[in-house]
Amino acid sequence: MDYKLQYIYDMYPDAKCELTYNTLFQLLIAVSLSAQTTDNSVNKVTPILFSKYKNLKELSLASIKDIENILRFIGMYKVKSKNVL
Repeated sequence: MDYKLQYIYDMYPDAKCELTYNTLFQLLIAVSLSAQTTDNSVNKVTPILFSKYKNLKELSLASIKDIENILRFIGMYKVKSKNVL
């Protein structure tokens, strides 16, 4: 292992992702939403988004207004809604 990575692992031995997700699809969306906002804020809106749109196919058929309505509590929600869609 690269000594720089080992140094980081030694500094943060218990590091973990703070985003809440169950699938790689959900992790991808949550990470994209996390820019310029807190993981806590993302964790508040993603359960709503993921319960309504359970997979990529369903999400691809969503209306931009519906996604914006779900994400409106996080920063840059209009741009993020377009990116998610």
